[in-house]
Amino acid sequence: MSSPETFEAMPVDPVEMRKARAIKREKIGRWLLPLIVVVLTIVGWDRMVVINEIPHYIIPRPGRVLQALIEDWSLLIGSLGTTLTITFSALAIAIIGGVGIAVLFAQSKWIEMSFFPYAVILQVTPIIVIAPLIFIYVDSKFAGLLICAWIVAFFPILSNTTLGLNSADHNLRDMMKLYGASRWQTLRFLRLPAALPFFLGGLKIAGGLSLIGAIVAEFVAGTGGIGSGLAFRILEASYRLNIPRMFAAIILISLTGVLIFMFMTFLSWLFLHKWHESAIKRES
Repeated sequence: MSSPETFEAMPVDPVEMRKARAIKREKIGRWLLPLIVVVLTIVGWDRMVVINEIPHYIIPRPGRVLQALIEDWSLLIGSLGTTLTITFSALAIAIIGGVGIAVLFAQSKWIEMSFFPYAVILQVTPIIVIAPLIFIYVDSKFAGLLICAWIVAFFPILSNTTLGLNSADHNLRDMMKLYGASRWQTLRFLRLPAALPFFLGGLKIAGGLSLIGAIVAEFVAGTGGIGSGLAFRILEASYRLNIPRMFAAIILISLTGVLIFMFMTFLSWLFLHKWHESAIKRES
């Protein structure tokens, strides 16, 4: 018998090595490249203000914005809580209403043809136009803000879910009908699973839009005091020429929107990564 030393080393496949290096570079670049761009943007912002000697009440330096964010944190975080309450409440109602109405549309083409145009009208009419009327007819400030944010978030859920329900394979639908499945069994076991990726895609869009709707509604409402959202803090800061606080509030809104999108993306991956093509990792 030959000793282990006599065995030759297994040849290394250069193609597989290149694939492994490419995957490793992609993983590093996925977080490193955005970080580099953010750092360069902040540095460029700071240098632009210094070189052009721009006063802080026009464009503050990043350091001043960070200082304002720290000093006014308790004020801004309380307003953010108010805005997020409206945002997530509107999103929850949009999910319930959008999915429910999409199911009705899927069950009856006559209902879809009758009522879908009204959903389109709500979508294409700017919320800034509707909001003043809502605050005239609705006594409760919170209810008015909630309706405005809901209008913006509702259509992506309804449209995407309706598209998903109608995209189920017609051959599978015919097979279920052949085996005697009822309309609701077909909906439960075929059409709803087929619509899930479309619904989650709409949810990603609606999450950000509900935040935008809440901010726009707060601008239109224009009321302050305890329980005011971030939009009022921006207006208040602009009236007082407290531009660093204004920038801090805007950055807080942007970061919140990014976190909402990241959460919705994670939720989509959680539900789809084991079976749907859009979330399954492919080899390079």
